Amino acid sequence: MDPKPPTSPAKPVQAKPAGAYRAVTGKPPTSPKSSTSSKQSKPSNSGKPAGPGWLQRLLAHMPQLLPSSCALCGAAGRETLCAPCHKRFYTRQHRRCIQCALPMPVTGKELRCGACLKDRPAFDATVVATDYFAPSDQLALALKFGADLRLAPLLARLIYDASRRNPVPGSDVQLAMPTLLAPVPLGLARLQERGFNQALEIAKPLSRMLEIPLNGRLLERKKETQAQSALPVGARARNVRSAFALPFAAMDQVRGLHVGIVDDVMTTGATLNEVAIVLKRHGARRVTNLVFARTLPT
Repeated sequence: MDPKPPTSPAKPVQAKPAGAYRAVTGKPPTSPKSSTSSKQSKPSNSGKPAGPGWLQRLLAHMPQLLPSSCALCGAAGRETLCAPCHKRFYTRQHRRCIQCALPMPVTGKELRCGACLKDRPAFDATVVATDYFAPSDQLALALKFGADLRLAPLLARLIYDASRRNPVPGSDVQLAMPTLLAPVPLGLARLQERGFNQALEIAKPLSRMLEIPLNGRLLERKKETQAQSALPVGARARNVRSAFALPFAAMDQVRGLHVGIVDDVMTTGATLNEVAIVLKRHGARRVTNLVFARTLPT
């Protein structure tokens, strides 16, 4: 008989460190059981499956297990916006028109800018977190066109912080907060193309922060419109005219209410003005815009 080839010794199985197991599951490892005993073991009397509990524990540790960085400077950390960037770009307060949020001179007693005094918009007030220029514009662009949805809670937090500040520094002016929130709706074609409505993604965490109920379908866009950013200023109001409506089921939901409209960027205010016209037509008492960034006039 031919001699049997020599067999190599079996490699010892290295057990995973208990700490690594505990970091993921939150429980110490259990001793292995034989297949026979596992077959004979009786199901738990608790009646609760183990799967969901394990998944919840895993998700609870995800922020610690996954790397993160500041959305502006790229510094490593657990926050989407690092403390130095927050202090540099989002703590300085400007005096703004309480209606359209354009910057105003520090001196003066008027609460509204000349444009709002001359041609008063349909909305009553606007809260913005910042002006639309670098680097804040990159956050809005990354959310809208880069589908970076992790930025939506950050933009919501910055809007929330702005809503807690006095709109006229050094005065006792206070803006009333809405009793209902709604996002600016997207048309069906653009929603299918993009896959999400950035205004709604901001509105959801903002609603929780402000503790104000959100109706994500309060408004609908009746017709597809061209992107406002691609149009000259004079054509933007015509572009969105009669573009919005309240569904039949929501027509009686705004009567007498103070409605807050959430959006990512306010340029000329034409879109938000058209939305406010529709809401006031159906009995809304007051309309306040809650916007991340305000474009400055050129």
